[in-house]
Amino acid sequence: MSAAENDVAPRRKRADAVRNTEAVLAAAKTAFAELGVDAPMREISARAGVGVGTIYRSYPQRSDLIIAVFRHELDATATEADRLRAEFPPAEALRRWADSLARFVATKHGFASALHSGDPAYAPLPGQFIGVLAPKVQRILDDGATAGTIRPGIRAEDVIYALSRLADRGPEGDRGDEGESPMVGILLDGLTTKSV
Repeated sequence: MSAAENDVAPRRKRADAVRNTEAVLAAAKTAFAELGVDAPMREISARAGVGVGTIYRSYPQRSDLIIAVFRHELDATATEADRLRAEFPPAEALRRWADSLARFVATKHGFASALHSGDPAYAPLPGQFIGVLAPKVQRILDDGATAGTIRPGIRAEDVIYALSRLADRGPEGDRGDEGESPMVGILLDGLTTKSV
């Protein structure tokens, strides 16, 4: 094998590992939502198209996989805040991001029993939830305050907690034409200084 071939093989392996990780996390997210956190690992591995051993090598304990799914979805929700901030005016970005947060909260339902089990493995997650999201949302709020479209002095932590509670309690059928919970709409309308 040439030196050039040697360089390519490890890269291909890393790319496969990344694809496997993404497939496992997506399969686990779906399985947890449908079957709960006790979904059989064989079911998750079949959905991901990998062997059970592949999952256990990366996630020796079930809690490791649950935490990985939580963090993966949290990172996606944070990234979405950055994307929306770059693409839309602040009030519109906040409204669209509220939908992303609602999807994340819905994902959390699948493993709520584990997150509220008292297992110390999950203790850092609430702090990470706010720690990751608050700076992103605060930038949107500050942009809106500067633009005069969002009331000044609003703390991201308060907005995130309020939106999370509303998303957590709102029944699926209780949505407007655009899929937004009426109470979320009322909250967001209260944050803005004019119609956007």
